[in-house]
Amino acid sequence: MRSMQDWLDSYSGDHQNPTNQVFHWCCVPPIVWSVIALLWAVPVPLSRLRPGSWAVLVMVLAFYWYWRRSHRLALGLLLVFALLGLFTNYLYWRLGAAPLCWLALGVFVVAWIGQFIGHQFEGRKPSFLTDLSYLLIGPAWLMAKLLRKLGFKQVT
Repeated sequence: MRSMQDWLDSYSGDHQNPTNQVFHWCCVPPIVWSVIALLWAVPVPLSRLRPGSWAVLVMVLAFYWYWRRSHRLALGLLLVFALLGLFTNYLYWRLGAAPLCWLALGVFVVAWIGQFIGHQFEGRKPSFLTDLSYLLIGPAWLMAKLLRKLGFKQVT
């Protein structure tokens, strides 16, 4: 199994341009939120489950993937998932499923356009085009940078 540091080093190699990095800071969190929101709006077939159950399931699976590779990054991302989940739950009950879905879809499209613009500055294709696992590395890469700024020397 590849270490988280290996994943982050590889991802960093594709994200050297400062403008591309700014685009990632502005676009990756909205993409993560939009995926959570889109999953939140998917109807739940069982009456015992609540709206958002699919999103929570995916967040738990992503957390497990991160946890196996880096406990510190996983805990940081779990906090982000929890905050995004609370925000999404609020929007779900405030707006309803269909408007939340449309809002999330719009954010998703605009944020991905931003990602591809950032990669034009980089002059390299996005990492996920070589391995879909990199879709999980983008948020971890940002969390690693944030934790380092907060003074954590060892983040993986």
